[in-house]
Amino acid sequence: MPVGRAHEAPDTGQERRAAAVPDASRPRGAGPDTDEPAGREGRAPADTDPARTSGPGGAGPAYEGQGSAVADLLGGVAPALDGGMARREGDRLRFVGAATRRIARGIDLDEIVLGLCRATVPTFSDAILVYLRDPLPVGDERPIGPVVLRLRRTDRLRPIDDLTGTEGTGAPGAAGAAGELDFSQLPMVGPQGDLPAAELCEIRTGGALAEVLRGVRPVFGSAAGAKDALPELLGSEHPVPRGQRAILAPLRGRRRVIGAAVFLRSPERPAFEQNDLLVAAQLATHTALGIDKAVLYGREAYIADELQRTMLPDSLPQPTGVRLASRYLPAAETARVGGDWYDAIPLPGSRVALVVGDVMGHSMTSAAIMGQLRTTAQTLAQLDLPPAEVLHHLDEQAQRLGSDRMATCLYAVYDPVSHRITIANAGHPPPVLLHLGGRAEVLRVPPGAPIGVGGVDFEAVELDAPAGATLLLYTDGLVESRLRDVWTGIEQLRERLATTAQLTGLDHPPPLEALCDDVLDMLGPGDRDDDIALLAARFDGIAPSDVAYWFLDPEETAPGRARRFARRALTRWGLEELQDSLELLVSEVVTNAVRYAERPVTLRLLRTDVLRCEVGDDSPQLPRQRRARDTDEGGRGLFLVNRMARRWGATRLSSGKVVWFELPLPGANDRR
Repeated sequence: MPVGRAHEAPDTGQERRAAAVPDASRPRGAGPDTDEPAGREGRAPADTDPARTSGPGGAGPAYEGQGSAVADLLGGVAPALDGGMARREGDRLRFVGAATRRIARGIDLDEIVLGLCRATVPTFSDAILVYLRDPLPVGDERPIGPVVLRLRRTDRLRPIDDLTGTEGTGAPGAAGAAGELDFSQLPMVGPQGDLPAAELCEIRTGGALAEVLRGVRPVFGSAAGAKDALPELLGSEHPVPRGQRAILAPLRGRRRVIGAAVFLRSPERPAFEQNDLLVAAQLATHTALGIDKAVLYGREAYIADELQRTMLPDSLPQPTGVRLASRYLPAAETARVGGDWYDAIPLPGSRVALVVGDVMGHSMTSAAIMGQLRTTAQTLAQLDLPPAEVLHHLDEQAQRLGSDRMATCLYAVYDPVSHRITIANAGHPPPVLLHLGGRAEVLRVPPGAPIGVGGVDFEAVELDAPAGATLLLYTDGLVESRLRDVWTGIEQLRERLATTAQLTGLDHPPPLEALCDDVLDMLGPGDRDDDIALLAARFDGIAPSDVAYWFLDPEETAPGRARRFARRALTRWGLEELQDSLELLVSEVVTNAVRYAERPVTLRLLRTDVLRCEVGDDSPQLPRQRRARDTDEGGRGLFLVNRMARRWGATRLSSGKVVWFELPLPGANDRR
């Protein structure tokens, strides 16, 4: 920075104020909306930051009488008020260095603006107002509409009552008794110590404020353009400082002006001089560039959050016979995007596929690969492929994505009718099953190789899934960290589940949501090295007495037989009220299945919270609803199903398709 002339020596009034300060370590008052406590106990001293203690040239209240504190902060070099020009310019350079370091420490927008305020008040100015564009432009965006500045933050030095150690009222004379500046004399400060200014300011094209901002350079409040620009910015109803006691500094980012800062000094302090414009320019430049980066970082974080949100399911389905709960935790707030995912996919026959996976890495690339693998798994699940076959196709997809695209995955299919679960594993930690009696066991599932290795066969196992049991699927971030290996973590998880079940009671399972929260509570301070995906499934199952199943030969008599079977089931269940509706819909769906089937047609009725009917055949062609013309003899079957059923759908299988519909039980609320 160029070396300018030295500041004038402080007048006698300033010397009296400096002498009135009894101790350099005495705490000062905290500015409005600050992160420093305001009481006597636990309040941080005002000299904890170099930018607030080493004044540039004309020393402010934080500079006078605090030589020892400044010397400690500036490496033992105590500024002298009556030193030569070189020493004064050295003080100025040290102040600019400390202030810019404080501004640079901020990551988000509020931290950067706060850093500017704390670095300049009271060292460089007695008060500051920071205006930013609303909304702030991001990157190359060109704002549409008028340019509006919004008051983002104000800061000032509040007087401290010398006797009580509390903030003074700011009334005339109160500050002088405490050895501080009388801020009631500052033109921009009201009688109670506030900083009145307009909240919003719309920049008029061709106006004085627009011209000053276009010039980019800081100007004194007494300059020709600033005389009209300050009232436009602060509001014409508010007083404007006279002389060189205000500096208006435009905040210019990399491409455009994004705001303005107003620095103010009280009448009892030396006015700003020419070199202070250079200081203001440095502060404004660093602040504007920091704000630009913070806005871009905020947009990147927003994109990361949106990417993660869209990659994971917004909500879990509610399939018949199973209850689900899930949790996802990123590795850290600064790395919200990872490769962990979970999913629950309803399958034909009231089954559900449970999936959890982990792509290696914590980056946008890992998240993108995770999204592709998750989409592939959903597509394969809808084809009703066996779990081992699903992992085989996922392995092929990962190899197509790249040679180093690797992931672990566990794919399980639960059948609530048979109370069985089929599991295939690709290098993933084994699931844990919590039984109704409180016993927790780690399921013995062949580990397999991770997805992406290639040339590896995956093996599936079929296990019992008793009613009331809870299956826990998770990623390795839950059980592995720098402080413990994966098997130690799995054993701790098993013990945690068993303890939770015992505390809840052995006669009923613990609440599913509370169980997920309790599992995450086992994480210690050093256990968040990786993302964590958690999927819990509570098996309720469907009792055999609530299931009716038949095979129908594909012949003309099949619809009539289906109606008789349906009547018998409704009579056994006491649901005769649904007889007319069920017979009509079963007849239409079975007739359509028999028309194209070559093998026996399956008919299954399930009684849960609804009455569900499933008709399967070996034809892969899915039925489509269409509008039949008046002269058509057919084409109205699915129209009736769509109008009378609560829900309906069709799913293609590897061996054909299943068409299903649901009817609400008598007395139940129709949620359609």
